[in-house]
Amino acid sequence: MSTASTRLPEGRYGRSSDERADRKLKIAGAVLGAVLLALVGYFAYHYVARNEISAEVISFQASDDAVRVHLEVRKDSGASGYCTLRSQSVDGAEVGRADFRFSGPATRIDEVVTLRTTNRGTTAQLLGCHAG
Repeated sequence: MSTASTRLPEGRYGRSSDERADRKLKIAGAVLGAVLLALVGYFAYHYVARNEISAEVISFQASDDAVRVHLEVRKDSGASGYCTLRSQSVDGAEVGRADFRFSGPATRIDEVVTLRTTNRGTTAQLLGCHAG
């Protein structure tokens, strides 16, 4: 007894519906991948291009009612904005927080600022800088 083959002859009746579905899925995947890549690129560019001010704490010196912070700010020429600093006590409680404004044509500002505290601060943390 011979077994009958259920497969169609190759190339005789065109593509099967599975092959067409696979091709459509590949095209849809490629389009969605390109859109996702463009979206990630847009947000990355927007984040980097709009971040006009950056800073770092070089050193700090604490006293009973203030913390003197040596702050180095880098910004675009003519950009203005502010940096937020905070200080914490030994137990981790926040004892001081303030915004320090920067403007002018200089692209690098090296300044010592005084952060007033309600108790003795043991840290000087830069929380962030914002343009505007």
